[in-house]
Amino acid sequence: METVYDIGEIMAHLPHRYPFILVDRVVEIELDKRIVCLKNVTMNEPFFQGHFPGTPVMPGVLIVEALAQAGGILVYASQSKENKQGLMYFMGIDKARFRKPVIPGDQLVLEITWTKRRGNVSKMSGRATVEGVLVAEGEVMAMTGAE
Repeated sequence: METVYDIGEIMAHLPHRYPFILVDRVVEIELDKRIVCLKNVTMNEPFFQGHFPGTPVMPGVLIVEALAQAGGILVYASQSKENKQGLMYFMGIDKARFRKPVIPGDQLVLEITWTKRRGNVSKMSGRATVEGVLVAEGEVMAMTGAE
């Protein structure tokens, strides 16, 4: 897949830093509509030490966080330079479902579609897949510019 944004450009859009930045690359983006990002899951992730020793599984809440970060990139990239609205805050998750464990060596493909916006609040539908198989999905809500 071709890179649209590398990690440097992602970090220009998101305030997250190691170990909490969960998006490695943007491979597709349609401003104001949708984004596709990649997260390479490696055994070096700090959460694998305790989740679970001997059977490493990526926590579902971190898959949701990766989806939310992908949505954040979409929102920030879609704002004009004159109209940047500050930090984005995660407000909620609806219809979250986890279908299959994500383990070291997997590459998460994070697909987000912007479904609704009202003022500074956005709702997005997300799907996470590994090798074309759905592993998680949900609807995330976030707010920009809140202080």
